[in-house]
Amino acid sequence: MKTPPNNRQPEYPWEVQTNDRDMSLTEHLQDLRSCLLRSLAAWALASLLCFYHVQSIVDILTAAAGNLYYMRPAEAFMIYMKLALLGGLLLAAPFILYQIYRFVSPALTARERRFTLMCLPLTLVLIIVGMLFSYNFVFPRGLEFFLGFAAGKVSPLLSLESYLDFLLMLVVPFGFVFTLPLVVLLLCYLQLVRVQTLQKYHKHIILAAFILAAVITPTPDIITQSLLALPMIALYECSILLAKIFIHV
Repeated sequence: MKTPPNNRQPEYPWEVQTNDRDMSLTEHLQDLRSCLLRSLAAWALASLLCFYHVQSIVDILTAAAGNLYYMRPAEAFMIYMKLALLGGLLLAAPFILYQIYRFVSPALTARERRFTLMCLPLTLVLIIVGMLFSYNFVFPRGLEFFLGFAAGKVSPLLSLESYLDFLLMLVVPFGFVFTLPLVVLLLCYLQLVRVQTLQKYHKHIILAAFILAAVITPTPDIITQSLLALPMIALYECSILLAKIFIHV
């Protein structure tokens, strides 16, 4: 027996009004198809916009390198396409996450919807903050360290592809590392981890942060590694504080 439609008005202006009636498998698949098509369309439009401004994007990303070169005729075009797709994905991420939320929200409780609506925007903000932090503080030191090996008659000849690969290798991991508070908060919310356990292994986390920083950062100097380890430790402390405030465990 199907339950009557839920006519409850959204508690928040941005909350998606859901219908609690049972949906068939076909309706679920049609809903999933619509979400995927809208997400792909948003990604395509955002990628076209980024490709239109791709030269400006390349100028910003390569400002610290000076002159760069490409070795194959189609190399520059393929790199520009890759940057446009990555930029389009980042630009369309809010809309794509919103579509994912619309698809899964009927299966969530009101409390879970509020938690999800809080986490999704914060996730994007933390990823962007982490990438900007790495681009402005960690990446210049890493590039300076490796280029410092060239001496005498040996001079670096950087290709556009190798430079951007090195840039992404340093910048992208930082974006995901900065989402640590939300990950810990989610684990506590699902009761997979308790706050007491996080506090108990505090010293172990500090050691693990420096080990992980040594693995992620390509430079062996302690300063660059500390630029990643110290924010990780600070974010871990913020995770414990947020868990105490929002999760009653």
